[in-house]
Amino acid sequence: MSSQHILLGVNIDHSATVRQARYRENPLDRGRMVEPDPVDYALAAQRAGADAITLHLREDRRHIQDSDVYRMIEMIQVPMNLEMAATDEMVKVALEVKPATVLLVPESREEVTTEGGLDIVTHRSRVASVISAMKENGIATSLFIDPDFAQIDASAELGAEYVELHTGAFANAYYGPDMEQELDKLKHGAVRAHEAGLKVNAGHGINYANIKHAREIPWVHEMNIGHSIVSRSLFVGVDEAVREMKALMNGVYR
Repeated sequence: MSSQHILLGVNIDHSATVRQARYRENPLDRGRMVEPDPVDYALAAQRAGADAITLHLREDRRHIQDSDVYRMIEMIQVPMNLEMAATDEMVKVALEVKPATVLLVPESREEVTTEGGLDIVTHRSRVASVISAMKENGIATSLFIDPDFAQIDASAELGAEYVELHTGAFANAYYGPDMEQELDKLKHGAVRAHEAGLKVNAGHGINYANIKHAREIPWVHEMNIGHSIVSRSLFVGVDEAVREMKALMNGVYR
């Protein structure tokens, strides 16, 4: 399946990280001297060919703010993928905003970013209730999980439309002896998910170097990539950063 066409969801969280580094205590989150605006970044990514925009409204609001989410849904023309914890607060936001997809992720205040997949088996009841609420409102649910067969099977049993396979272990092992082993786990997980009737996405730690191998994961519908694209855009601009990644993820090496 290496010839598959993979869609690109651009995660714009870290454009907001830059804003919050200076303006965290500012009463405004945009306008005047407050920059950058994550919505502007998302619109630039959309113009460059992003197939979706991903953003994570965290409990501690360390980067994306509520107003970013509500403005984003009104302004972008590609699907919104809202990353969120499976909490009552975030369910309420999702049902008000009605993104195309919600991505349920684990969340810890100590994390710099999301580390590790959601444990569907342990939190089965809670995840099931969120999936049900989303279905009733026409919102698809994706579950951010490790490529573990028990997690994949539970995701299918609960009626999720997508899983997003956590590629962080692969990315961390990329320059070490365990890279092929971690990649094989993702490949086998993707096959298992596809056979279970789930659409397969992938994300976390994918960059301009490891994408060459990440794209070997079969059945991938979409990759959600953020930090690497935001970082690259500092040097070449948003348009070129998005276009380069879209080309690389689909085997076009320039």
